[in-house]
Amino acid sequence: MEAAKYRIMGSDYLGVFATATDKHLFAGSGLTEHNRQILSDTLGVGCIDFRISGSDLVGLFSKANSNGIMLSNLALEEEVAVLKGHNPGINIGVFDSDLNALGSNILVNDKLAIVNPDYSQKDIKEMADIFDVEIIKKGIGGFKTVGAGSILTNRGLAINNRASEKDKEEWDELTGFNSIRTTANTGSLYIGLAVVANSKAVVVGDSTTGYEMARIVEALD
Repeated sequence: MEAAKYRIMGSDYLGVFATATDKHLFAGSGLTEHNRQILSDTLGVGCIDFRISGSDLVGLFSKANSNGIMLSNLALEEEVAVLKGHNPGINIGVFDSDLNALGSNILVNDKLAIVNPDYSQKDIKEMADIFDVEIIKKGIGGFKTVGAGSILTNRGLAINNRASEKDKEEWDELTGFNSIRTTANTGSLYIGLAVVANSKAVVVGDSTTGYEMARIVEALD
C-alpha cells in the first residue's frame, strides 16, 4: 500500500478537505491544483472538486463509498449542480440532518456503514438508499463521532487508542477486519480527520509520526 505525508492549507487534518473511495477522490475546489494532484496521484483515482456552503471542507461535510455520496444540508443548489455536472456515475443525495458534519459522523465502505447512534431511523433509510449498504448505529471508545475517530476502507480498519478491547472485538466482528489501535498527527485521537484513504493508499497529516503511520498502513493493508 502506498503511503504519504502531506499538509493542506497549513493543516495536518487532510480528511476535512477531501474524502476518497476506490473510484473517486472528492476535494474542495479551493485547494490548489498541486494539492489535488498529490492526493489523486497517491490514491490512484481521479479528483472531482466542488464546494459545500462555499467552503472547501468537502471531507467534513460529505461522505462517500463506491455507490454514492451524501452531502450535508449546508450544500447549496448550485454546488450540488456542479457535483452532478462532473457525472461521477454514483448516487448523490443531500442529507437533511442536524448531524451534518457527515465526515465526522459516518464511517462507510462498500459493504457497510457504521454511524453515529443519534441518527434517526429516517436518517438510516436515507443513508441506505444512497450508499446501498447495511447501516449500523454504534459508537466506539466513548465517541459517537465514529468517522472522526476511525478509518474504514474495503481492506481494513483503524480505530483510535481510546477504543476498549470490547470495542475492538465488536467492531472486528462487524467489519471482518483485525483492527489496529492508533493515533495520528502526533497523538491525536481524530484519526479519521487526519487522513484520506482508500484501498490503494493512504495520505496522512504531515505531523503523523513514523510509528503512527506504520500502524495506520498495517491496519488498512
